[in-house]
Amino acid sequence: MNRAIFHPGPFAGRPSASPRRARVARQAGFTLIELMIALLIGLFLIGGLLTLVQAMKRTSTVQNGLSQLQENERLAMTLVTNVVQSTGYFPDPLNNSQASEFPAAGAFVVSQALYGTGTGTLDTISVRYATSGTDNVMDCSGNTQTAAATLTNLFSLDAHGDLQCTLTVGAGAPALITLVSGLTNIAVLYGVQTNSASGNNSIDTYLNANQVTAGNYWPDVISVEVALTFTNPLYGQPGQTNQTITFRRVIDLMNKAGVNT
Repeated sequence: MNRAIFHPGPFAGRPSASPRRARVARQAGFTLIELMIALLIGLFLIGGLLTLVQAMKRTSTVQNGLSQLQENERLAMTLVTNVVQSTGYFPDPLNNSQASEFPAAGAFVVSQALYGTGTGTLDTISVRYATSGTDNVMDCSGNTQTAAATLTNLFSLDAHGDLQCTLTVGAGAPALITLVSGLTNIAVLYGVQTNSASGNNSIDTYLNANQVTAGNYWPDVISVEVALTFTNPLYGQPGQTNQTITFRRVIDLMNKAGVNT
């Protein structure tokens, strides 16, 4: 019977690695330089993430501010336009007259439906008109009345930058209503036909309230230009050097220029 012959390998007889050397090999880790590099990369990534978060937060704040500005401008101009355009309106002109609907009261003389104060800084404008309670005529609060009444709406700006309306219904007590905030100024100009004898309702000049009062032109006002100045929420951003933004609108008076549709 043939027997297998055992040939020892090339490492036969050599001592195996000591337990201490094997233990040292298993305990090997990162060097100090490797740890510093990893830490530097981590700090770089965290810094980039923080920069991105701050940029997103700043963008969100600016967008919210711009959206609020647009909403405030839209609401303010809508309310002011609806009220000013209704100047001198009264129902049933066949049986009523402007003199009977608008008696003398406060700064208003008989038949006068529009009055204002100022020279372009923190102006006020006051408007009178009547409602039957069923004609859906809105007051400066955006609401309608359910009974016949004469409405007096006074727009002004307070020291906090809030556009306010003082609403008086008939002989009732005035009610102060805050409409929007964030304004710095309200300026009002009045389109006047100084030569009322021509009778063509054509504006030949724009005057401030004090000039209209001085010239006794309130019966000759045909349109009103309202300028609302708001704080600019984008001020300080790249390319934004204006601290305020002004919105303007020219409003025809219904009793002078007809219904504007």
